Amino acid sequence: MKRLYGLLLLTLLALLAACGDAFTPTSPVGPIDSPTVSSQPTTTPSMQATGKFQEYALPQDNSGMMRPAIDHEGRIWFGEMNRNFLAMFDPRTGTFMQIKPLHGAFGIMGIAVGADDSIWYAEQYANYIGRYFPATRQFHLYQLSTVTAPDPSNAGKTLTLPAAPNDLAIDSSGNIWFTELNTNAIGKLDPRNSSIQQYSLSSAGDKQALDPYGITIDPRGNIWFTEASVSRLGRLDPASGAIRYYPVTGINTALMEVASDAHGTIWATAFTSGLLVSLNPATGVVTRYYAPSANNNTGGLYGITISPTGEVWVAISAIGVIARLDVSANRFVYYTIPGDGSLPLGVVVDTHHALWFTEAGSNKIGTLQP
Repeated sequence: MKRLYGLLLLTLLALLAACGDAFTPTSPVGPIDSPTVSSQPTTTPSMQATGKFQEYALPQDNSGMMRPAIDHEGRIWFGEMNRNFLAMFDPRTGTFMQIKPLHGAFGIMGIAVGADDSIWYAEQYANYIGRYFPATRQFHLYQLSTVTAPDPSNAGKTLTLPAAPNDLAIDSSGNIWFTELNTNAIGKLDPRNSSIQQYSLSSAGDKQALDPYGITIDPRGNIWFTEASVSRLGRLDPASGAIRYYPVTGINTALMEVASDAHGTIWATAFTSGLLVSLNPATGVVTRYYAPSANNNTGGLYGITISPTGEVWVAISAIGVIARLDVSANRFVYYTIPGDGSLPLGVVVDTHHALWFTEAGSNKIGTLQP
């Protein structure tokens, strides 16, 4: 039976923490590149830094807040999975707005802002890609097909599952690209005609779960994605539909969030091992960076963002840290969030170079000015 990762915040965290090294690479579809792996940096206490933090508490607890996105007015948008809200925080007024998504089912995960400031989001449980227009407060939904799978508790029976859209990204033409956890596929939505196209990641007859998870688009328009069951990065060429895989050798852990920098270098986080990887597609070289903590708890790297100046920032959920990778010095620079139990997940950077992040453990929106 195919798995459905990340439908609720606690399910996501518990599942990924428990799986650890249990993910087993599967037979891939498409060509495989064989990269070399460079050395990894180590961390020292001198990497601690001090920045200006400010936090804003949500009106209720048990939010289940997920990844943030920033619109052109500087407002922070995110999903609240445990409360079934599409939410917005306005830094100018210090106020929140919480909206019940049309036909929502407690499943908002990925979120992105369109060129017109409409808010695009993936609703896993309700099985659609949603679009919200803040100016008119209207929704438009794009329903996805369902999947049938064997029922493990009832031999000979099947279950009907959602495609489970998880993360999404918008290309230069306004197309919405998204991962489907339950279909082993990448989806493409063209808002101009509402058409949806699927790119299968499985060969004919292959029922192995790959769980495509994070997604990003590089400067050349290639679609990059991670798979929550396989230690590799995938690239989809939109023009031809060809898929190429880049395995991250020497590890047996799932990659989560993924981002492309302005040079086309691909960056991805691994939730269970404190690992950040980079891939140079031109050379096939993969570099691994580990972010251990003083108590040897290396789990919990999740959110990632690239600043306008090319800095790589990650959320180290397990230890409540927003960190910058200093590539030239081969080290991380840690900014520790005040207080315990913040559990930062998603992180984005605004036009003033401030970092905004969701605190899933403390139900707050946080900001860091390094």
